[in-house]
Amino acid sequence: MNTTKVLLGAVLLFVSSALLLYLGTPGANIPIVAGGAASLAMAAGALLVGTSEGGRPV
Repeated sequence: MNTTKVLLGAVLLFVSSALLLYLGTPGANIPIVAGGAASLAMAAGALLVGTSEGGRPV
């Protein structure tokens, strides 16, 4: 298992989730474009975690 991929993927997932949850609160001062970037970062984090082990990724 590649721990670098898992750690980077976990950080991306955590930060992106927090950003998307913050965007859902009333009065958020972050531009809506950040939501798109956060969703792409979540996909990248899931890809990194999913391909961290050998074999066929599912």
